[in-house]
Amino acid sequence: MYDVIIVGGGPAGAAAAIYAARKKMKTLVITENFGGQSVVSDSIENWIGDKKITGLELAKRLESHVKAQEGAEIKTPAKAMKVEKIESGFGANGASVPAWKVFTDQGDSYEALTLIVVSGGRRRRLSVPGEAKFEGKGISYCATCDAPIFKNKIVAIIGGGNAGLEAAIDLTRYAEKVYLVSNKPSLTGDPANLEVLMKSGKAEIINNANVSEILGDQFVSGIRYLDKSGDNAKELKVDGIFVEIGSIPNSEFIKDLVETDERNRIVVDHRTGATSRPGIFAAGDVTDALYNQNNISAGDAIKASLSAYYYLLNIKKQNK
Repeated sequence: MYDVIIVGGGPAGAAAAIYAARKKMKTLVITENFGGQSVVSDSIENWIGDKKITGLELAKRLESHVKAQEGAEIKTPAKAMKVEKIESGFGANGASVPAWKVFTDQGDSYEALTLIVVSGGRRRRLSVPGEAKFEGKGISYCATCDAPIFKNKIVAIIGGGNAGLEAAIDLTRYAEKVYLVSNKPSLTGDPANLEVLMKSGKAEIINNANVSEILGDQFVSGIRYLDKSGDNAKELKVDGIFVEIGSIPNSEFIKDLVETDERNRIVVDHRTGATSRPGIFAAGDVTDALYNQNNISAGDAIKASLSAYYYLLNIKKQNK
């Protein structure tokens, strides 16, 4: 029986594990890999303490830091598939208190008195005709991975947040022309990123555009979209499409045990990281946090880890 099981290996998972281990909690980290969604980033420039670092470098540092902690075990690659409530005799005078059994895709299961869910999210799809057909044939969800393929080509990035802006900036190093297509009246990403993008001289912004279809034969040839400002259907010829419209929380394995919102994000007490279920804590992109940023996720995970520690400490005091 572990004191805590941490599900996730991004900045939040690493931060939670480091703090739990330093509190001498018997800690298990279950993760498919380290780094989270940022692992594919070519340049992270807002991770505190590093002016510039790649996602892969950050992932290696996170893993190394966790491995350096005495008392922290790691199961990877492994994905949490289900969590069940069990009972332990850890309460006062041997009374039963809730504990948690985590089942993985490797066929293993592990038990703990507390659980910290920092499983992050995954890329959201457009869910329009042609998307599935052309995935890998002109449609990409990773600009860092595939940008060089589109050298001297015309591309469209779907999404007007920071993810879309960063992808567009990356593409300007290779593509002849970059369209940034947003379904909102204006972009929602940082002005600093927009300034960098427009200085390239290669970018064009298309706002109020709802993508309705991906066009092509054997390979992507364009997109069809509705111009909401004029209610007109239009087509845009491109050689490639990068989808950057946010993420879906990886909460499926736990959502039947804890309260989630309309977007399946885990609802937490933002002072402590506590969920609706005593003994289960959460942080990062899997929760209803207002901002999805690595630094914020790490800080919130530390709160969750300390809250798990004091939750156990309180139980131990009741035993005396």
